[in-house]
Formats: sequence, C-alpha cells, structure tokens
Amino acid sequence: MGGLETLTTTELSAWVQQAKALAYQGQVVNRIPQLALADSHLFAVYICCETGQTYSQGDTDYIFPLMSTIKPFSLLYLLEQVGAETVFQWVGVEPSDAPFNSLEQLVADHGRPRNPMINSGAITLADKLPGKNARERCKRLCQWLNQLAGCHLKLDEVMLASVRTAGSQVNRAMTQYLTNAAYIKNPEIALDTYEEICCLSGHVEDLARLGLLLAFESELILPQHRRIVNSLMLTCGLYEASCQYALQIGLPMKSGISGALLAIVPDQGTVACYSPALDSIGNPVAAIAFVEALSRGLQLSIFGG
Repeated sequence: MGGLETLTTTELSAWVQQAKALAYQGQVVNRIPQLALADSHLFAVYICCETGQTYSQGDTDYIFPLMSTIKPFSLLYLLEQVGAETVFQWVGVEPSDAPFNSLEQLVADHGRPRNPMINSGAITLADKLPGKNARERCKRLCQWLNQLAGCHLKLDEVMLASVRTAGSQVNRAMTQYLTNAAYIKNPEIALDTYEEICCLSGHVEDLARLGLLLAFESELILPQHRRIVNSLMLTCGLYEASCQYALQIGLPMKSGISGALLAIVPDQGTVACYSPALDSIGNPVAAIAFVEALSRGLQLSIFGG
C-alpha cells in the first residue's frame, strides 16, 4: 500500500534529484522581464499531509508569483460567493486543445471561455470578483485566502510592474473580444485585476497550504465547490496536456508560467513545487517529473494504483 504518509526522506531526495536533472529540457519564460531573471536550476518542493506532517526540500526560501496557480482559487472564491449556477453562466467546463492564451479558440467559441483555468476564463472571472477596482479585488481575494489557508501571500509590485510593462497584446485582445461578447462588463478593471491576482506571491509552503483548502473536507468550503475545482484542475489545469497527465499522474494539478505547480492528493494532502524551466506548453518540466515519480512511487493516482 502506498500513500503520501509513507514517503521517506530517501525517496524524496532521490525523486528530487531525478527531477532536477531534467530542468535543462525546459526554458524560463522570457516575455515578462522579471520572470526571465529566475535561475532555471532552482527547485523547491513542499508537501503537507493530513496528519500535519510536512516534507520539504530545495530552494524553499525563494519567493515567486503564483501566476496561473491562482486560477483555481479565484474560481473557488467566486463559487463560495455566488454559487456554481451563476459562475458557469460566465465560463464553461470543457478542456481546451489550444494554448492557454488562444484568441482563435475564443473566437471559434463565439466569446464563451472554455474553462476557468485558461486566460480567457480567468479574465472573465476577474471581472466578477467583488470590489470596486483591481486593487480592492486583489486585496479581498488575498485576505480571504490567507485567512482560510493560513498562508502569507502578498502582491509583488515589482513583478506587477514588469507584467504591465511587457503588456500582453493577446490578453488585451481577448479581453476586448469577451467584452464585445458581453461576458465582461469592465475590460480595464478585468484585465488589471487578472494581472494583479497573478502577481500574488509567496513561498512554496504558501502554495501547499492553499492546496489544503482543496484536499480535505472542511467547514470552510462547501464540499461541492471543492469537488468542482478539483475536477477542473484534473481536466484543464495543465492546459492541452491535461488529459495526458490525468493518465500518467492521476491528480488534480495546476501550473503557472512562473514555474509554480500545485498537485492535490484528495484526502491525503498537497504537493507544491517551484521549478521555473517550462516545456513548450507552459508547464514546469522538473516539477511535473517530480510529481509523476511521487505519484507512481506512492500509488497516489485518484484512479487507483
């Protein structure tokens, strides 16, 4: 029998070393200058188990922006605020076979975002977050998460300035298209909010603690909302590679272009990694390799060993 609790420090070290050796296969994202500064050899992992047992290794003191790993939590926040029926009037639940920032797919879908884990869906949900402007929306989400999860997320103003200097023309075009299709009411606030929440930053431990909101039943989150977010992470969280990794790893996961990766092991715990070298799809190479080794070695797949 496997399970997250059976992990030994010997196994952890071996799987970390194997994973780190693959980082050369990826590249640090270069379209945001501040992200491009990250050392491609950095690697951190933090694991939280049901009993409170934790494991960690690597560059765990490094602070990084969550980027797209915030998306499951803005979805969770809105599910708790307004309910699933309302949220899924705004976004779909279908996996995407196109890149996470595909304008072509949005056009083909007549402006309805495929799911909340790609940019069009996350920008649409950013438009719906409570608060009169981007800063207030980001602050409310951050406070809610920190309070519920016991983590210490903060907005990285330097990273935000770099994101805005780089200026994603594709995100801007998608926001305009979403507005024209009546999925977004205030394009400027929606895009600003999206950029701000993606620049919420913390240590790998903070990401692991966030994941605990999705790993266990609790009085803090409605069970059906936890189930919805986990399901969408499994089918959509790693973009067009999601189905492949559902087969290979079998865990709800979400990646971000900073190199962040969160894996949920339902009823057992969470695994958070940071590894900034990405594959061509935008998933962190070493982090994915580590979680795959962990899942196989400890038989963690939700579909059974």
